[in-house]
This record gives sequence, structure tokens and C-alpha cells, in this order.
Amino acid sequence: MLPDKSGKYAALYRPIHMIGLELGISVASCALRREATGAPTGFRSDVVATAKTALKAGSILDGEGGFCVWGKQTPADVSLDRGLLPLGLAHNVKLRNDIAEGQALKWSDVVYDQNDMAVKVRREMEAAFGRANSPAARVGA
Repeated sequence: MLPDKSGKYAALYRPIHMIGLELGISVASCALRREATGAPTGFRSDVVATAKTALKAGSILDGEGGFCVWGKQTPADVSLDRGLLPLGLAHNVKLRNDIAEGQALKWSDVVYDQNDMAVKVRREMEAAFGRANSPAARVGA
């Protein structure tokens, strides 16, 4: 832990996510203090599929934890404006285009099933919450 000079604030870096330890604390906070943990207040961030290596058109992506892509946190408005592919939807889809190492994938780079429930839910979420984060919508805020 890295405290500031006052000792009042600190930063904690964890290279791993310890869900088994954190879940109990979240449940206790909800049950005992009626305090939500991790409750979103808007669509501000997205995790987009990014090529681990150069990928060839026709390849089938193996999704999160696989050999093809990793997740890169990106501001939601950037993700929506560029049409970037969410990491969670980069599994078992076929590439339309060659992708360079380190390049973020776009919806237009893959063949996906528009009727897939996960795709439908994502598109509904984008329609419901996505544009509230655009610069024009923030002007009056």
C-alpha cells in the first residue's frame, strides 16, 4: 500500500483479483450496512478485445483468457464512437479482416450472430446508456 504524505489516502495495487476474499466483504456490506458495492452509476468504461498477436482473416477468436485477444479498458464513449468489440463477445466469432498486433477489434471486423442473446443485450445496453456519456450530453451537467 502506498500512502500519501498526510497518511489519510493510499493506493493499493493488486495484480490479481481475489474474488474469494472480496465476495464476503461485499455480501457483509450489503447485508449489514445496506451499502451496495460496485453499483454502476453510468456507462463510463468498456473492456474491448485487443489482438495479442497479428490475426488473419478467417481465424476464429477464442475469447477472454485465450491466445487471440486480451482486454483493454477504454472509455465507453470512445468504444461506442469507434464501434469497438467488447471482450466478452470475442469468443467463437470469425474474423473478416486481418488485425495487427495491439489493434483493438471492431464489430465490423468479426462475423457475429445478431440474434445471439448476449449481442442483443449488449446492443440494448448501448442504446439505453451509451449516448448519455457523449460529450454533447455532458455539456449541461
